[in-house]
Amino acid sequence: MSHHLPADDEAVPAFWRGLGLPGLADVHVHFLPPRLLRRVWAYFDAAGPLLGTEWPIRYRWSDAERVAHLHRMGVRAFGALAYPHKPGMAAELNRWTLDFARRTPGCLPSATFFPEPEAPGYVADALAAGARLFKVHVQVGGFAPTDPALDPVWGLLAEAGTPVVVHVGHAPVGTAHTGPDGFAALMARHPRLAAIVAHLGAPDHTAFLALAERHERVRLDTTMAFTPFFDRFVPFPAAELPRLRELGLAGKVLLGSDFPNIPYPYAEQLAGLARLDLGDDWLRAVCWDSAAALFDLDQPAGPAS
Repeated sequence: MSHHLPADDEAVPAFWRGLGLPGLADVHVHFLPPRLLRRVWAYFDAAGPLLGTEWPIRYRWSDAERVAHLHRMGVRAFGALAYPHKPGMAAELNRWTLDFARRTPGCLPSATFFPEPEAPGYVADALAAGARLFKVHVQVGGFAPTDPALDPVWGLLAEAGTPVVVHVGHAPVGTAHTGPDGFAALMARHPRLAAIVAHLGAPDHTAFLALAERHERVRLDTTMAFTPFFDRFVPFPAAELPRLRELGLAGKVLLGSDFPNIPYPYAEQLAGLARLDLGDDWLRAVCWDSAAALFDLDQPAGPAS
């Protein structure tokens, strides 16, 4: 196992080459309009009392520097996940993220939405413009996944088969609308929705593993899981590792990182996955193969590293 543990970001290419992969596919990467990104970083800067720990942003760089770093590490496919915290933001965010993807090699065209009357229209527009990945943040947005205003949106995405990364777990701070119950109700209404549960559903790992087992199109992403930072607060239950392994081998666990909004090097996410010792086939599935199948990445999406 030791040869799969990247000590730093410079060692990341050796990690995926050692697995025989063409690179990495990361479904949980954020790129935001500059003004909004500054606000997000300011939130993390001030989050110590709320979260109980300091959260220094590791990659407080320009867009160009962060894209170049992803490419150097061999992250060949990644999203530009954005999310609104109030009505009237999502359509403009979608214009920005879709334009960003058009000019950024390796970036999957990404979009978002909010429970508002305009949502079905701008989601349909984003799909027509080529959006291949959506993000919705129930915690930040302060709404229930079963909000009636979103029913037509979930229906559109389910029909299109377009994946949506859903932050619906209680971590890092729960709200009235987070947790597995609301998500289970959503999937009961829209069983064909291609949902990717962020952060393995932390802290309710067991419940979200069960939902991924129950629903054909429900997947989980690894974002921040198994890093020393995250394990202090919401460690993954060791008893559930066999289920995680089976789901990963079935194509239902995808690499996510939360880059650039992480307080540690990117390599720590990969080292944490390798330390689980679930096998090279599992790592290959999680780090590339499953996302390649989901997004039809016949060829690496980004430039060679």
